[in-house]
Amino acid sequence: MPAPNLVVRGRKVALSRANKGGSFAAQRLTSIQPASIHIVGGVIVAIAGFDDIPAGYQVEEAADHEIIIPGLVDTHVHINEPGRTEWEGFASATKAAAAGGVTTLIDMPLNSVPPTTTVANLHAKLDAAAGQCFVDVGFWGGVVPGNTGELAGLATAGVVGFKCFLIHSGVDEFPNVTETELRLAMPELTRLGALLIVHAEVPGPISKAGLPSCHRPADEVAASNDGYADASLYLTFLKSRPRAAENEAIELMIKLAREFGTRIHIVHHSSADALPLLREARASGLLLSAETCPHYLYFAAEDIPNGATEFKCCPPIRERENREQLWAALADGTVDLIVSDHSPCTEDLKLKESGNFLEAWGGIASLQLRLPVIWTAARARGFGIEKILEWLCSAPARQVGLQRKGEIAVGCDGDLVFWHPDEHFQVQPQMLYHRHKLTPYGGEHLQGTVQKTFLRGRKIYDGGTFSSDPEGLLLLGWQ
Repeated sequence: MPAPNLVVRGRKVALSRANKGGSFAAQRLTSIQPASIHIVGGVIVAIAGFDDIPAGYQVEEAADHEIIIPGLVDTHVHINEPGRTEWEGFASATKAAAAGGVTTLIDMPLNSVPPTTTVANLHAKLDAAAGQCFVDVGFWGGVVPGNTGELAGLATAGVVGFKCFLIHSGVDEFPNVTETELRLAMPELTRLGALLIVHAEVPGPISKAGLPSCHRPADEVAASNDGYADASLYLTFLKSRPRAAENEAIELMIKLAREFGTRIHIVHHSSADALPLLREARASGLLLSAETCPHYLYFAAEDIPNGATEFKCCPPIRERENREQLWAALADGTVDLIVSDHSPCTEDLKLKESGNFLEAWGGIASLQLRLPVIWTAARARGFGIEKILEWLCSAPARQVGLQRKGEIAVGCDGDLVFWHPDEHFQVQPQMLYHRHKLTPYGGEHLQGTVQKTFLRGRKIYDGGTFSSDPEGLLLLGWQ
């Protein structure tokens, strides 16, 4: 059934207008003003004055204290279905997304089984997702040893780009690549015009640290952990993932980007030491971009309790001074966008009873909370709404070529959120729609609540109630 003709209006609407300069993260400016948004067939066809309501249109009006913002875009989400659906699934993840104001997300090629490294595996994932998604969902492909011949087929099938690891991914079915293997894949990626997103840690500095690496099998960790510092200390884990692992990985990717001309994006960046490398590479004209995550911008290593394995992720949450340098890099455009890296698991894998950071699974559940976490932290540092919408909406959409997402503008999809920026709340497990509720944000006091979410002009979330039928599309072949 087609979406009804709809007017969504409010006294505060975050509208986009063109800006001719800047990177993909800064091509639009935002103004907040009274407006009515006219939606036909799920697409914004006009933006008019507040009182301009054509005959025959349904009307949804935001309260005076709410701001109408574009639906968020999250390009780094591990849904894990099929194969590890007990960790997360399309239905639960996309409900959490809708409740958090996310109307479009891009699923990572792991930790599902099979991983999205062949066309056949992509179709297995599409079959699993069909009819389950409450928001629109796209897909990353993967680069692993020996699958260069699959990349063209995956690109034709509609993946938005390709992810690789430079270190063990944590799951054996998605092995990491070496420089030699990248030299085989990158000419093909350049020929395809494809984006390569990189988990930028290399194993050398981690091996030199003398501590087990992230996600290693428990028996290996146990065998190598004799004599190490207390594994329940967060400092023990932090020392196991030194900044040098990221710094050297970024040096490698810059070198290869210069050689092959491939578009490169650094995922979940955490090391402030590597920011000068990123700035220099971008200034030289390389097609290089980077993202960071809420946990790197909100938490600090000094404050993480020992045994609190819900904080474990790779790369790790680093020190307070590192965090503030990441905020500065967002402000000056060195880091382009903020994604959740929602990477949940069953709670038993977090080993809460033992609190063993070295053996626990590394990944943070946060898909529903990205907007309030970032708004709370950014507002405290003097950033305004326009920056938030750039980092969470328009920049992620442009990263993956979604020209109709991430903005309120004519020709864009009618993906809208009624947002109360001044409402405070405390994160409680029962309010989360992720399959598993364990998150480092539990008990945190945050600001900014999603009241309603619209996907292509249809209301999919309203104060804790979801639409009866999943309305999300599987986004393929738009490139």
